[in-house]
Amino acid sequence: MAELMIEKLEQIHNRYEEIDALLSDPAVYADPPRMAKLLREQKDIAPVVEGYRAYARCEDRLREANDLLSDESDGELRALAREEYDEAYRERGPLLDKLRVLLLPRDDDDDRSVIVEIRGGAGGEEAALFAASLTRMYAMYAEARRWKYEVLSVNETELGGIKEVSFLVEGTGAYARFKYESGVHRVQRVPDTEASGRIHTSTVTVAVLPEAEEVDVDINPADLQVDTFRSSGAGGQHINKTESAIRITHLPSGVVVECQDERSQFRNRDRAMKILRSKLLEAERAKQDAAIASDRKSQVGTGDRSERIRTYNFPQGRVTDHRIGLSLYKIDAIMAGALDELVDALAAASQAEKLRALSSE
Repeated sequence: MAELMIEKLEQIHNRYEEIDALLSDPAVYADPPRMAKLLREQKDIAPVVEGYRAYARCEDRLREANDLLSDESDGELRALAREEYDEAYRERGPLLDKLRVLLLPRDDDDDRSVIVEIRGGAGGEEAALFAASLTRMYAMYAEARRWKYEVLSVNETELGGIKEVSFLVEGTGAYARFKYESGVHRVQRVPDTEASGRIHTSTVTVAVLPEAEEVDVDINPADLQVDTFRSSGAGGQHINKTESAIRITHLPSGVVVECQDERSQFRNRDRAMKILRSKLLEAERAKQDAAIASDRKSQVGTGDRSERIRTYNFPQGRVTDHRIGLSLYKIDAIMAGALDELVDALAAASQAEKLRALSSE
């Protein structure tokens, strides 16, 4: 296993140096698309190369110290060599562990921005109110990460809840953090309208889509049916009297997207196309995943939106993620956007599962 890993690391290192040489070639410099592709590839493998070089330096130290240990003539030199050998040996294990993680299969979408869709599920108005709470939680999390947050479409209730909302979180690495949020979120709390103090259980569905670029999905304009209508707010009140809202139907797939949050028809159409591209990309990826699916299931779940992933128990102040059995008694902080502890634990569990799969191959 270790030999195969070192061989793979050497191949990646050689490729990095090959890219370095290509980037100094005038012919490549004169070809911007090729140069951009090479720079992206180099950036992707740079952490692996850096880790491999640190490991190679450690191995050199071990060899040099071992050679000095064989010198019987100088006791002081041998003592220094023993100290150097022990220190390098202690560093070697963690460096190898880090390299194993760096070599794990990486999600190609991790660096992308995301489109998040939240819908109230079972529980009526209480579910809609919790959907609004989750929306605020994610907005605050995005702000803490210095990512741009933008509502694409929202359907509110008269009491301030949200029937459904789509929003964009724009920033490098957004998908890597948000992808663990897909699924059913369950809330247990006493609604403000509950006079008897009885705890209600409601659910909210969250879907996380990597934002698709135009080059990812080829959409034929002839396959689109575009309808305009008047934007309406909670209770059916018209926000404006112009038909600025957009409904786009992708005829081959039957996917329907609406956007009515902006007064500009052009802006709504642009936002609707963003959502449509991401939905079609998700559908294509799901088809590919089904075709190559193995019997092994990730410890952190499938990410399917029908899977219950988390419970927010307000009376106990507890948030439990069922995929990894983690309970945190800090519900107020989490609802205020402090999601990193949860997300870090899910990412660590995912890495551990991948390492187990890698070692069993």
